[in-house]
Amino acid sequence: MAAQALSSVADNALLIAAIALIADLQGPDWMAPMMKWWFALAYVVLAAFVGAFSDSYPKGKVMFATNAIKLMGCAIMFGHQYIAPTESQQLLLVFVSYTLVGIGAAAYSPAKYGIVTEMLAPEDLVRGNSWIEGLTVLSIIVGTVLGGVLVSPSVYAQLQASPVIGAVAQSRAEVAILLISAVYIVAALCNLLIPSTNVHYPKQKTKPLALIRDFSFFVHILWRDKLGQISLAVTTLFWGAGATLQFIVIEWGKQQLGYRLDQAAILMGIAAIGTVAGAILAGRVPLKKALYVLPFGVVMGLAVLLMPLVEAPWAVYSLLLLIGALSGFFVVPMNALLQHRGHVLLSAGHSIAVQNFNEQLNILLMLTLYSLMLWLNLPINVIIVIFGLLVASLMIVFIRWNRYNLRKHPELEKQIGQKGHGRAIRQSPS
Repeated sequence: MAAQALSSVADNALLIAAIALIADLQGPDWMAPMMKWWFALAYVVLAAFVGAFSDSYPKGKVMFATNAIKLMGCAIMFGHQYIAPTESQQLLLVFVSYTLVGIGAAAYSPAKYGIVTEMLAPEDLVRGNSWIEGLTVLSIIVGTVLGGVLVSPSVYAQLQASPVIGAVAQSRAEVAILLISAVYIVAALCNLLIPSTNVHYPKQKTKPLALIRDFSFFVHILWRDKLGQISLAVTTLFWGAGATLQFIVIEWGKQQLGYRLDQAAILMGIAAIGTVAGAILAGRVPLKKALYVLPFGVVMGLAVLLMPLVEAPWAVYSLLLLIGALSGFFVVPMNALLQHRGHVLLSAGHSIAVQNFNEQLNILLMLTLYSLMLWLNLPINVIIVIFGLLVASLMIVFIRWNRYNLRKHPELEKQIGQKGHGRAIRQSPS
């Protein structure tokens, strides 16, 4: 949990530092969400391979190796001006380095979530996920705020005045990236302390075509499962919406509230505090009742529609806390249900890889739409209304879809919590 939290803190702080670096290099507004687009692309491209990689070695060792890849991307971003001579090439290097961090994160994710299903019984998965999701969101808060603090003018001036830091880092982004590298190193030390769960999977395939063929089969299996398809649809929507909302809040803070980047980063942290509270409350929801939280997703989408109407700090903070709490409360049980079904049908690594593939594919889609709307110069409040209506409408569709499944297959709810590890693995086409 400590390893995951620290690595996630560094990921989110690095995102803010990278946005600051793009601003310092005078890159266009749409470049920041497109940088996240390339980060998500790594998940999609590597989805067929990272599950097998995660299940081939002890999860702690996998997390250590992939954390090292993230650190490498961080180091390349730090040395942007020494590697690339022109500003346009340096902007390209920011994309390349953050994509490398995305590659590390894509391979890291099946291990960090897969170890939960290896350690816990099905009846404990919601509580376990509540802790993991709560810590993940807490790390988003800490990382986002840390990134905002490090690039703020006053803190940068103090840090840059230090003889040690000032000797190697010249800009606010460089100072931030240097300190973020230290967080990755501490996360790596925690990775080394993770014990083996002594869970062993069948020998994983190594031929790319066989892995792609099997992965396509696993995606089909999870989408065909009547419980898996609902939880997969909801978590896919949640993560796509959450990634987009990060950038919407930053732009909303700048356009409507007149906030600097470091101040807007704090707004993202406030929304994440609400998500932690929602995740903690969701820990009380038993796995068998996971489907009952779906209406909270509709309410969350409608709450987003209130953003253009608030300006007073107390109202802004209260609304962001509410949006975060609603999202945390409905996604944690859905995530636990999806992990349970994935563990029953596939394996820890493969099921998380399928989940990541779908979620990151939706992030690509939603960030593309958001970047397009920015490129078209749509006002941020118009974008917020479109975004809120889209989330609420899709959640209504998922609720009706779930009710249809339960009418056709009333035995479905009895299947929640049943064991049957890796059924589809044994039937894979390769």
